[in-house]
Amino acid sequence: MKKPSVFVTRKLSEQAIAPLYEVAEVKMWGSESEAVPREVLLKEASTADALLTMLSDKIDQELLNHAPNVKVVANLAVGYDNIDVEAAAKKGVTICNTPDVLTETTADLTFALLLATARRITEAERYVKEGHWQSWSPYLLAGADVHFKTIGIVGMGKIGQAVAKRANGFGMKVLYHNRSRHEVAEQQLNATYATFEDLLKQADYVVCLTPLTEETRHLFDKKAFEQMKKTAFFINVGRGQVVDEKALIEALEEKEIAGAGLDVFYEEPIGENHPLLAFPQVVAIPHIGSATVETRTTMMELCSENIVAVLQGNEPKTKV
Repeated sequence: MKKPSVFVTRKLSEQAIAPLYEVAEVKMWGSESEAVPREVLLKEASTADALLTMLSDKIDQELLNHAPNVKVVANLAVGYDNIDVEAAAKKGVTICNTPDVLTETTADLTFALLLATARRITEAERYVKEGHWQSWSPYLLAGADVHFKTIGIVGMGKIGQAVAKRANGFGMKVLYHNRSRHEVAEQQLNATYATFEDLLKQADYVVCLTPLTEETRHLFDKKAFEQMKKTAFFINVGRGQVVDEKALIEALEEKEIAGAGLDVFYEEPIGENHPLLAFPQVVAIPHIGSATVETRTTMMELCSENIVAVLQGNEPKTKV
């Protein structure tokens, strides 16, 4: 009996996806760093029974029309805004993601980015490496305190709660905004619900962890940045399109906010001439929220398990 076929859209650890090789013919795009070209993805999807995809792969109506045999798409991410879930459901295609396994890792990165932005860590590193450090002075690369300040978390999901735990360790006041109240976070993490506007006005660090939806697209616009304190920092580890980047650039130019730490951007990847990179008070990193060896390996394993389950007629672990 012919094995089903699986196309993996990026070069992954063969050990991590070993279960796929036991049940299917596996074909994998040869690059770890470059996204599979659209025309290649369409061609491979036309004969595949399953796809293991990245956030950079657009799984839309066009692709689904080219993929008559695809039963499951396993996305190597907790987010799935690259996938037309409604169109997939109409065609009976199961969509899976990788929630939970990256929560703590992403929270670590979020807080690291907050600290790096507040204390000018990357700016200070460049200062030393470029040979500018000639003497000590009282305000040399002086940043902002984090302890005892107010953090405003927009999106109190599991990652938001994990960030709140870390904020508690720094003695921070925790505000949050979510589409619904989160009583567990309020009781266990001493978090206080605030309207979006009140959070922006009060927070010293505004941390965006909300998923991208039609409601959250451009949530952080010109008005939002104008409501923030001039001493406040904006940290985004959610999705780039939640932010109106032109408004963010203007806010930095006009010194309406003190700085920004960004793991995500409106269009990725960004080039070295991106206007946000011109600001010394911006810490920019390349979408590495869950990028530890342990977590990414676990994510690959979960994708493999989900695909195997569907191909064998079983329910996957993390169906969207």
